[in-house]
Amino acid sequence: MTLPPPESIHARQPNGQRWPVAILAATGAVGQAFIRTLKDHPWFEIAEVAASERSVGKTYMEAAKWMEGELSQDVGELVLTACDPAQVKSPIVFSALDADVATVTEAAFARAGRVVFSNAKSYRMEPDVPLVIPEVNGEHLALLAHQRKTRGWTGAIITNANCSTTVVAAALAPLHEKFGVNKVFVATMQAVSGAGYPGVPSLDILGNVVPYIGDEEPKIERELAKMLGKFENDAIVHAPMIVTAHTNRVAVENGHTAVLSIGFDRKPTVEEAIETLRNWKGYAPSLGLPTSPEHVVFVHDGADQPQPRRHAMMGRGMTTSIGRVRECKLLDLRMVAMSHNVIRGAAGGSVLNAEVLVSMGFLSETGVQ
Repeated sequence: MTLPPPESIHARQPNGQRWPVAILAATGAVGQAFIRTLKDHPWFEIAEVAASERSVGKTYMEAAKWMEGELSQDVGELVLTACDPAQVKSPIVFSALDADVATVTEAAFARAGRVVFSNAKSYRMEPDVPLVIPEVNGEHLALLAHQRKTRGWTGAIITNANCSTTVVAAALAPLHEKFGVNKVFVATMQAVSGAGYPGVPSLDILGNVVPYIGDEEPKIERELAKMLGKFENDAIVHAPMIVTAHTNRVAVENGHTAVLSIGFDRKPTVEEAIETLRNWKGYAPSLGLPTSPEHVVFVHDGADQPQPRRHAMMGRGMTTSIGRVRECKLLDLRMVAMSHNVIRGAAGGSVLNAEVLVSMGFLSETGVQ
């Protein structure tokens, strides 16, 4: 795939048509977030929904315990199929599958010529699979040509980061680009929605903090260096940084918060860091698309900000909020970052990945119609 120059990219509806899309694991929390995100989307139309065998043959309305807002009749009347490329025909597939199922199923869809946007961890660290926040490292999507060549796929797999890694990567990207991040200490306070539905039992989380989330700390520590790395010679060269993470589940509905201490190759002043964050736009082809927020990152002035209750839905849930940028006595700078884990950290992030590829003509280049 050849990336066109940024100035040639404009938000546009491809060929005046809406692309049919399928959602795998459509009845779960992330699957439902996909449905809400894609409602009235100008480029994509939900054509198929798929789920586990126990739901196959039921209408979506019958099988799903709908949790938020109003379910459109068009989607509610769709009949659920199996997560099988022989039954699901849409060229674009949004996958909310768990990793134990995703490993086999997503590869089957890619071999069958479908472009899969995955939220699972299965392929994130594969060297030929892009792990993408479009504004942060959209240029990594050029890896898809190498992926298709080496694996013999006519389709592709593109992955989202873990939802906690997403907030950290978006907050660090502007600073890493200018000053070079080499050390990161991060402690997270993660919303219960990150555990899916029904999630964490109320007696375990109300009035409590759970200082362990399975595999979450390793995900942050391994994914961040890949995402902030450079695309060179058909490969991702990981950023040379040391990352240590502590992850905690807290009694918040939506919005993961991360407190960060950061070491740099060239230490910025607090004022330089804030100016850099406020002026940063990110990867140009990811801007101005239907799901793009006005502000990729937004720096708050209040001493007690950002807060999930007040700021998780900034930019329709796609903005990463930053606050309390100040000097650090252990490393160089410290700050707080927060974003919506289900929207930016899952469904919305995948949809924006798909928008970038459609706007660049990738689906047409692969022969997907």
